[in-house]
Order: sequence, then C-alpha cells, then structure tokens
Amino acid sequence: MQEPPIYAIKSAALAFGTNQLFRDVELYINKGDKISLVGRNGSGKSTLLKVIAGEIEPDNGEIFIQPGTKISYMPQDPDLSSFATLRDVVLDGFSKEEHEVSYLADMMIEQFGIAAEQNPAKASGGERRKAALARALAGEPDILLLDEPTNHLDLPTIEKLEKIIADFRGAVILISHDRMFLNNTSKTTFWLDRGKMHRSNKGFKFFEEWQEQIINQKLIEQHHLNKKIEEETEWLHKGVTARRRRNMGRLRKLQQLRQERREQIKQVGSINLNVEEGDYRSKLVIEAKHINKAFGNRDIIKDFSTRIIKGNKIGIVGPNGAGKTTLIKLLTKRLEPDSGFVRIGKNLEEAYFDQNRLSLDPKKTLWQTLCDKGDHIMVHGHYRHVVAYLKDFLFKPDQAHCPVAALSGGEKNRLMLAVALAQPSNFLVLDEPTNDLDMDTLDLLQEVLDDYAGTILIVSHDRDFLDRVVTSVIYMKGDGTLSEHAGSYSELLAKIKPAAPEPTKTKPQAKNDKPVQQKSASRKLSYHQQRLLEVLPQEVETLEQEIAAIEEELGNPSLYTENPQRFDKLTTDLSLKKQQKEDKENQWLEIQMLKEELEA
Repeated sequence: MQEPPIYAIKSAALAFGTNQLFRDVELYINKGDKISLVGRNGSGKSTLLKVIAGEIEPDNGEIFIQPGTKISYMPQDPDLSSFATLRDVVLDGFSKEEHEVSYLADMMIEQFGIAAEQNPAKASGGERRKAALARALAGEPDILLLDEPTNHLDLPTIEKLEKIIADFRGAVILISHDRMFLNNTSKTTFWLDRGKMHRSNKGFKFFEEWQEQIINQKLIEQHHLNKKIEEETEWLHKGVTARRRRNMGRLRKLQQLRQERREQIKQVGSINLNVEEGDYRSKLVIEAKHINKAFGNRDIIKDFSTRIIKGNKIGIVGPNGAGKTTLIKLLTKRLEPDSGFVRIGKNLEEAYFDQNRLSLDPKKTLWQTLCDKGDHIMVHGHYRHVVAYLKDFLFKPDQAHCPVAALSGGEKNRLMLAVALAQPSNFLVLDEPTNDLDMDTLDLLQEVLDDYAGTILIVSHDRDFLDRVVTSVIYMKGDGTLSEHAGSYSELLAKIKPAAPEPTKTKPQAKNDKPVQQKSASRKLSYHQQRLLEVLPQEVETLEQEIAAIEEELGNPSLYTENPQRFDKLTTDLSLKKQQKEDKENQWLEIQMLKEELEA
C-alpha cells in the first residue's frame, strides 16, 4: 500500500497585481521523491518553492503537511549578510537542540570544502553557495528545496552535490538550468507552464519527449477553437518544438568544426610558432606563446601556447580558483603575462558578457534599455524592430514598455544577453552565460551561438551546454597546467577521469545470472546502424539538391498557367521530398545520439 504524501497542495492560486502566476495548482510530495521543477523564467517556479517553504501564502487553495515534517529551503540568492563567517552560516542550519552541533557542522564544512572562517561579504559566489547548501542540508530535513543550487559551483562540487542528493533520504525539489544535473538527480518532473502544473513520474531525462506530447495534444485541441490564442500557438511552435529538436545540420556542422580545431591544435603542436603562415595569419584571432602567470608563489598558468582561429568556439573549464577569468584576461590583453606574449588579430571587435559586470537600469523599460531613440536596433549589420528583437528573446510584445524592475531574475539575465548580443562584434567572450536561464532561453542562446560567425570564448560549468556549443575545451587543472581537447566536455571528462579500480574479488555467478558487465562493455551500434550513419547524410544532401531544383522550377511565375499538371506534380513532389528529408535527418540524429550515449 502506497504511503500518503508528506506534503500536498490542492487548487492553489497566486497573483501579483494583474499578473496571475498560477491557478488550480495541485501537487504532492512523497518521502524520498527527487523532483525537478521546470518552466520558463517568470512562470512562478521560485514563487511556488517559497509557497512550499511557507514563506508565501497562496491567494487560495489547501495545503497539507504531515505533522513533524521538516522543510529546508535554499533560495536562488541567499542573504548571508547577517553572518560573520561561513561557519556561522552552516551552524545556522542546525537546531539548538541537536547535540554535537559543532562536530556536525565541521563534517559538512569538510564535505563541501568550505573556507569556514571567511566573511560571507568577501567570499566568492561559489564559497557562499556551498555554505548555503550545507546550511540547507543540515539537520537532514524531510523536504529539501533548492533554487538554482549549481550556480557558481565548479564541476567537481556539482558532481559531489549529485551524489549527496542521490544518497539523501528525504524528498528534494530542484530548480536548475543545468540539464545534466537534472538528468543525474531527478526521478519525477513538475512542469509549470503558463499557470498550469503538469506532472510526470519520470525524471528530467525524459522531459523533452513528454513535453512534446503535451504540446502536440494542445495544438490538436486548438484546431477546434477557431484560431484562439495566436500568441500561444506561435510560442508552442517557435519557442519549444522548433528549438527543442537538435537539428542534424547543426550537429554535423559542430562535428566538422571540432575536426578542424583538432587539425589546428596538431599544427600548433608540431610547427615552429615563429613561421608566418598566410592562411593562419588572415584568420588569426589570438595567438599565445609560452605564457606564464603567477600570483605570489602560486602558479596560475605554466607555459601555455595556443592559436585561436576565426570561427573557433572554445570552452574554458576547471575548478573554482583555477584561474579561468585570469586566462580570459590574458588572452584578451586585459592582463600581461609574467613571461611569453599574446598577440591579437587585426580589426577585432569584442563583446563581453559577464552577469556580475553588466548592470541594468531598473527604471528604464525594456525598449529604452535596448534603444534610447527610435524603434529599431542594429543587430549584426541588420536593422531589427525592438519588439521583434525582444520576441527573439522570448519576451511578449506588451513587456516592451514594462520597467526592468518588474522582471524576474531570469528575465533580467535574458535581457542582459539581448543587450550583449546586440553589440557589434566578431569576438564574443561569455563568462558564465547560463546562470539563472530557463531551458528555452538556453536553447535560444545555443541557436544564436550556432549561427554566430565570429569567435567565442565561454567560461561555463554547464556540461550539457558546452557539449552542444563548443568546438574545443581548455581544461585548467588548478596547478597551472592547461590542456586543450578538440571535442565536447563529456569526451574530455572521459579522458581525465581515472579508471575505476579492478574489483579484488569476483562474486560467484549463478547459472541464471546475466553477465551484465560484459554485456554493457560490448554494447555498440549494429552494422546496419553504422552503415546508416554514413549513408544518410549523402541521401539528405541528394534530397536537398532535388528540393532546391523543384523550388527553382516552381519559382517560374508562368508555370501554373502554362502547365498546371506539372505545377501540381512538383508541389506534391516537394512536400514528399521535404518529409523524406526530415525523416532521414531524424533517423540519423537518433542513431548519432545513441552512438554518443554508448561512447560516453
């Protein structure tokens, strides 16, 4: 018999002024649930978490909490200003009645590697986040609510947090933009979509497939409602389904760029760096030769050389404090190396995005933020209407005249991205661009970066985002050594992670037991799948040529009047070939993603 939920909400609604965040929300939380709460920025996710935490009361609805249930909540931006040290932050999570509080706090501090005696006001974002997480976990709550827990954390700490959540006996609700983190931690998904709550008893790993099923059902329902809610229909088509599919062409292009970067790295490693090669010089963005940088007795960068060529999209990863920001400052000549030198190519126009440096005037409207005068903005050499450009970043037209102060935290970051990406540039530096962005905005950012013709440097801890965008990854170990890997972050991780130790004893295998490990090790694509992976791109290319030829013939304005039968046949053929092309692209993509999973 199933246990009753430890927490439940029925028919809850909440509005701020005229903004109805959600209505008729129903949810229940069982002991041990691992829940991802997803939805657009501004949809009310953080507010709903505050309702569950008891910090906000809904306008109406019923709430049930099983007696004795302890709820712990870590907000997106925890206020630690009242604490003298980070140790005091951790101690605050324990109730006064608990014995050996100091000992338990020390265990948490050691587990997270917290600089315990540091003043929160002077601590880094990562240190403050670790202390806030330790405080939330202290005392083993029955329900743990975490709002963007991975922000400012480095990759080793994120992986540690994943293990803590997996071993945690209570229920956990997570809001996060980090897809891989949600994939690895959640087993249930709540989707807050335009005021309504949807629930799936599967983890975030299956969210996209489930989301598309719901959207398709809504589109079918809308066909019976005589053109109702045009804006919603556009959002459903453009904002989700179109962006959610990883286009085959984009994936092929990224693989090609990674191969090009692989060849560039080989050449840099094998040739005399003093040689002036014409092709490289014309495309050169940054050249670094044997650069070294130390602060006091600590080596940050030791003997690092690289050439960054036009079109490279390079991720920079490593633990907090490894020197990622220092590397960017060296490569962009904001900081001089102790030895070696950095050279920057001619006519470089840089746009720099750093959420901690960019600021927005809360009194200005979104329109005024982008465009002080007139109603058009220049974006990459083309004039765009301000409202149209805002729609690209998932803002509604009526938000154009809203003050910046009315935006949620995620919406403000989305607006900062719009401002940064509108700057004229051929070199883009992005320092932690994914913090606080929802999934749709991350898809949009990926799309923008895919189409960006210039060169990109990205500092990020978002593994899935790096896998989708970068052509290579510079890994900073933290001891001054740097290495560059042409490919995805996941491939780099597979290289640098130590192999699992051999088991000392082998458990006797029963007759009916399946050799799980051997079977897992031998998993690979079938010959037929491998063949399709090679053949399908050629078939798609042929179909593209045939489609182009048909479209060119249909472009003849006199065809319909002179030969209507031919016009009808071409129209039918065009529709058929486009469908065939889409089917083959999807088939190729499914096999390619399976291959990536098997190789991971």
